Amino acid sequence: MSSNEDDTAAPASAPHFDTPPPAEQVAFHRLARLRPRYRWWRLLLTGLLGIAFYAVLMLLLIVPLTISAALIPAWGVEVQTLLVTAEYFDLDRPWFLIALVLPLILMIPALLLASRIVEGRGVGLLSSVTGRLRMGWLGKSLLLAFVVFAISFGLLLGWSAATGEGMAADFSHPNLWVMVVLVLLLIPFQAAAEEYVFRGYLMQLVGGWLRHPAFAILLPVPLFVLGHGYDVWGAASVGVFAVVAAWLTWRTGGLEAAIGLHIANNVCIFLLGSVGMVDANATSGTPIDLLTSTVTMVVFALLADLWARRLGVVRTVAVPRPIAPAGAMGTHQLAPMLRG
Repeated sequence: MSSNEDDTAAPASAPHFDTPPPAEQVAFHRLARLRPRYRWWRLLLTGLLGIAFYAVLMLLLIVPLTISAALIPAWGVEVQTLLVTAEYFDLDRPWFLIALVLPLILMIPALLLASRIVEGRGVGLLSSVTGRLRMGWLGKSLLLAFVVFAISFGLLLGWSAATGEGMAADFSHPNLWVMVVLVLLLIPFQAAAEEYVFRGYLMQLVGGWLRHPAFAILLPVPLFVLGHGYDVWGAASVGVFAVVAAWLTWRTGGLEAAIGLHIANNVCIFLLGSVGMVDANATSGTPIDLLTSTVTMVVFALLADLWARRLGVVRTVAVPRPIAPAGAMGTHQLAPMLRG
């Protein structure tokens, strides 16, 4: 064959490379579908098993208390008072605060254990799209929330003083510092427990069935409101809080900002209640209370969202192919997030 014939020969075909399918960005409320055992009904089973575990934990708490109350008359009187009171925040009885928040804190182990048993690995996806609670972002969210609430309460107290309704802080109660320590130790876990249940579990329960985030944000709100025995204005404020916390969870890809908001709100109320500047047992509100709390929470949400974007906080997780309807995605593709 001549050299001319070589020049006119058909060129060899270029090597073929498979184009990887485009990654799908999965938001927080859809993370349950990434769990290795996902089925549409499993999250319901998680809830039922979590309730069973919670009942066992409560029995382990109540039985020793009941026995102690029967054997020690003074404890019996205290327990009877606890059963009939509507004011759990009482400087004369700081242990009432423990009785209020410890049952709420127990929701965390009950939920996480049930989730691990029913849905398999990836319990950390209840915390964030990275499969863990992002402590750095949690700390920044908490700092921002305390700054916003400090300014908000400062303006309110300043306005009250300017209108002649100001109240002086009372540091004279002998149990004041006991209560302060209990608030700082327990309230962060109580706030986190409520966020794991209402913004973690329930958002992902709804998100497993319905794709649009509005459903996951709004549908759990009535349950959160019903869990707080307030009047119409107080209930409205709780509802706004639930919407803001859920929106933040979706926008930032995790519970951290919502936990920070919840902790700051509750800690500020209880600390101010400890020195008599607010009524920490109040179950009623006013339109002004609703307006001020709404403005405070919305300001925090907008600032937290802006800060998260500037920090590059991860908001979604990329998966290499569409989510299978029956959870058939290989766990090797999500190994970094499926630690637990």
